[in-house]
Amino acid sequence: MARISGVTIPNEKQIRFSLQYVYGIGPKTSDDILARAKVEPTVRTKDLTDAEVSRIQDVINERLIVEGELHRVVTANIKRLKDIKSYRGDRHNRNLPSRGQRTKTNARTRRGKKVTVGGTAKKAVSKT
Repeated sequence: MARISGVTIPNEKQIRFSLQYVYGIGPKTSDDILARAKVEPTVRTKDLTDAEVSRIQDVINERLIVEGELHRVVTANIKRLKDIKSYRGDRHNRNLPSRGQRTKTNARTRRGKKVTVGGTAKKAVSKT
């Protein structure tokens, strides 16, 4: 099991896809890291040597912000938007989409499970 930036990456996958398990590394960045570290992208993670793993780790450390530090940066950016009371910060505060998506329908990912408001059903007529 190879550990890169504090993340245990899958052994059975190609290294170009295994690197994407690290928060902050996507497909393009993964390919760039492997090119800079001179590692074949199609080699399986379990077949990497310790030298190759250390080269990959060095490239990540010198070029990128990943995992915990990136989480802190993103959280600080959202907090700044909330503190200055910008429109985007207000949308974050209300747990609504902040990038212009519609909310009349959909937006369930951000707003959560639909809650039906009670008391709207007609009451049955009772004999008196």
